[in-house]
Amino acid sequence: MFSPFERMMAGRYLRARKAEGFVSVIATFSFLGIMLGVATLIIVMSVMNGFRAELITRILGLNGHINIYADSGPLTDYAAWQLRVADVPGVVSAAPVIESQVLLTLGGYANGALVRGMTREDFAKKPIVSTSIIQGSVDNFEGTNVAIGRIMAEKLRLNIGDSLTLMAPKGKASPFGTIPRTRQFTVGVIFDVGMYEYDSSFVFVPLEAAQTFFQLDKAVTSLEVITQSPDHLTQIRNDLENVVKGYAGVHLWTDSNKSFFNALQVERNVMFLILTLIILVAAFNIISSMIMLVKDKGRDIAIMRTMGATSGSMMKIFILTGATIGLAGTFVGAVLGILFALNIESIRHFLQTLIGTELFAEEIYFLSKLPAVIDWNEVIAVVGLAFTLSIAATLYPAWRAARLDPVEALRYE
Repeated sequence: MFSPFERMMAGRYLRARKAEGFVSVIATFSFLGIMLGVATLIIVMSVMNGFRAELITRILGLNGHINIYADSGPLTDYAAWQLRVADVPGVVSAAPVIESQVLLTLGGYANGALVRGMTREDFAKKPIVSTSIIQGSVDNFEGTNVAIGRIMAEKLRLNIGDSLTLMAPKGKASPFGTIPRTRQFTVGVIFDVGMYEYDSSFVFVPLEAAQTFFQLDKAVTSLEVITQSPDHLTQIRNDLENVVKGYAGVHLWTDSNKSFFNALQVERNVMFLILTLIILVAAFNIISSMIMLVKDKGRDIAIMRTMGATSGSMMKIFILTGATIGLAGTFVGAVLGILFALNIESIRHFLQTLIGTELFAEEIYFLSKLPAVIDWNEVIAVVGLAFTLSIAATLYPAWRAARLDPVEALRYE
């Protein structure tokens, strides 16, 4: 595509002498701009992917892929419905669950919490919880022993064996009005799933204790369904709706978290658009440096044309010169971005130690660690975009060099 002569001239123009120092400075800034743009874009996209993956993993780790709620009131005769739901193709398990808001009180301190009642077997089947236990064990999850998150335990200064009081939203009717229904529970398990919302507000209660506390007798609020794949639920939902038709409603995990993930997707797209502008600005710098180079080399171009070089060769020389800047910046930026994304948590700890400030507060960002997941298709797309813009930026200066008239350029020489 490029002859040895064209490659030689492009190489000479890239190694500017002192007389062309200003052109070299602009070309350096073009290189740095594309390098930083590509690196930043890869890092930000990886972090956004990491956020989404971590949040989905934790949300699905603590919640079912599908929830089945009775059309009115709690689910009675749930054991029979559990067997019917479990027979649907694609369903791995169906667990009875009681879920309700409560007020947690301890020594004058009161805070809202979310109670989730389930059997010890189902609690143990949640790997994100059962493998994140930092105090106690799954065997303790029985009777009036409950499981709470690390953040809640630290806030209330609770340890294994300590007691806490839960107050139900519905109280007991009496001649003197409604009396709040309260009950004491014992801390049997403390877990740390790495997500602030769950570690600070979830209280897992054994199913029978939850039924007694909320006065549900032998009923539950829902069936929590786990499927083979959380990404392909349309057919399973249709099958489940046919099974529970007229008795209960079927709700996907995407329905309850739809606005949250839509916001993440919008933010991700906006960040991609904004950071692409960095690469675009760097591409304009390539245009500036190439136009100045063409103007500075007008006499050389005229001499080469009179010696037999074609206008096509002139165009290729300047395209190759600008494309080399873009390619080098893109390659270095991609390597830098990938290395940064792979070691982002270590870099965060180093920066926090260096400046003495917390850069990633888990109560704000929900997660205890800064996640990054590299999507290689995205990396290829970013590299392709940067290189395409770099090539496009060289076309106009190269076209000007190709149409330069040798006679006009040498008239006053």
